[in-house]
Amino acid sequence: MKKHGLGKMPSWQRWFTISVLCICSISGIAFLLGHEFHISHSTLGDRNILILHGVSAAIALVAFGTVLPFHIKAGLKAKKNLISGISQLILLLVLFITAMLLYYGPEELHEGSELTHWILGLVFFGFFIFHAINRTLRK
Repeated sequence: MKKHGLGKMPSWQRWFTISVLCICSISGIAFLLGHEFHISHSTLGDRNILILHGVSAAIALVAFGTVLPFHIKAGLKAKKNLISGISQLILLLVLFITAMLLYYGPEELHEGSELTHWILGLVFFGFFIFHAINRTLRK
């Protein structure tokens, strides 16, 4: 059995988490471009893209749950990638809340939740890419 460093995820977990978060982010960006900015609206703004985003978001929450007990705890103790790591934690929490408000919240919160969700979703993806690249460069 391959040994892993403190807080280092096994390869399958790392690639699962990265893949599902990329699918979620890219599908969200695609829907944003199609639905809000009418770029290839019939393709990118299609409901199937939104479904892919929602399903991948649910799976991303599961992946995130597998990361919480070890990777995040070890990162906090080691004080590595704190800004990008903590930022991702906060952003994911707000993205989850705004997503729930979009589907289950009152109509008067819909527009603000949508705007907040897509802006913070873009910011999250930037932090996520930085966090992953920064980890790779530190090897």
